[in-house]
Amino acid sequence: MISRRLPGSFESNPLSREIAAFRREGRPFLDLTSSNPTRCGVPYPEAEILAALSSPAVLSYDPDPRGPARAREAVAAWHGLDPGDLVLTASTSEAYSWLFKLLCDPGDDVLVPSPSYPLFHWLAALEGVEARQVPALRSDRWDLDFQALAGAVTPRTRAVVVVNPNNPTGQFLSRGEWRELLAFCAARGLALLVDEVFADYALEPAPDHLPSALAEADPPCPLFVLSGLSKIAALPQVKLGWIAARGGPARACLEPLAFIADQYLSVSAPALAAAGALLGLAKGIQAGLLARLRSNLAALDAELARRPSLGRARVEGGWSAILRVPALEPGDDLALRILRDAGVLLHPGHFFDLPGDGHLVCSLLPAEFPEGIARVGEILDGVRPE
Repeated sequence: MISRRLPGSFESNPLSREIAAFRREGRPFLDLTSSNPTRCGVPYPEAEILAALSSPAVLSYDPDPRGPARAREAVAAWHGLDPGDLVLTASTSEAYSWLFKLLCDPGDDVLVPSPSYPLFHWLAALEGVEARQVPALRSDRWDLDFQALAGAVTPRTRAVVVVNPNNPTGQFLSRGEWRELLAFCAARGLALLVDEVFADYALEPAPDHLPSALAEADPPCPLFVLSGLSKIAALPQVKLGWIAARGGPARACLEPLAFIADQYLSVSAPALAAAGALLGLAKGIQAGLLARLRSNLAALDAELARRPSLGRARVEGGWSAILRVPALEPGDDLALRILRDAGVLLHPGHFFDLPGDGHLVCSLLPAEFPEGIARVGEILDGVRPE
């Protein structure tokens, strides 16, 4: 009776089972995978946030499929856009869901360069769409492989999805990649979906990086840019995201997109009423997060300087770092060993489709990051196969 769009099994993986055992038995551990800013000791202007969410406007219901004009005006002012180019959603995940509904029939596919966030597979599958992963070219960075992308296009391909900067690689698109990506989609009649939730968190950007796809005022293909308060204001619990249509081909889709939104009307009144005030607080919140990210990245580099067998990928932006480690045992086994022996949780690289066993992924948000990464360094520096 269960849809084939869902997983065939809901059995936990070994690492998840070990985490559950730690919690059940009350054994403490440092979670260096946590990307929830509300649980990482980041300072917030609490009184101002609570005041914004208690506006009298939350007592009335005035639904608008695209989102109330005042909320869209606040988002438009943040990005320097026209409010008419926006559709508000409850989250970036919901934005993907609506865009897949808009662009795809059941059985169609979208291309997703890999490595990337594993959520895409299930967001697409739940809409009856296939997210076809296309491995990037690995040198000193993960470059888009346009030959592989071209080879992956089928008669049922409808869009390309990219994240700028990528999660977890932290890599921004280069300006050269961006021009080629626009031409690639235009030549094949594909839409381009760009997720920019981490765009405000540039840490080590390359000189030729693309800060934002929103600057593309007249793209040659339908271009949709996604973002939201979850990362911009580090408020995932408020549940407010948006889709920005760039250029004529995407604007022509706004009416059918509004039709989809009208079937759900999912954004809550408190989130809509608070949008302007919360975006007004975002720069201050981001300053605190950026200070934490830079401090933890410095702690990581200090630890790596003592461990010549270890390294990391360049963190152009975002909240994650990729550790390069000796590939002497499977990533799952190594993550379990680190949890059991050091009391520190990291993600094995394959969770994000990173190739091989020589990668671990950590979040740069936790306050306990310096202590945790020091413990990890001791374990990794002496790692040997069983």
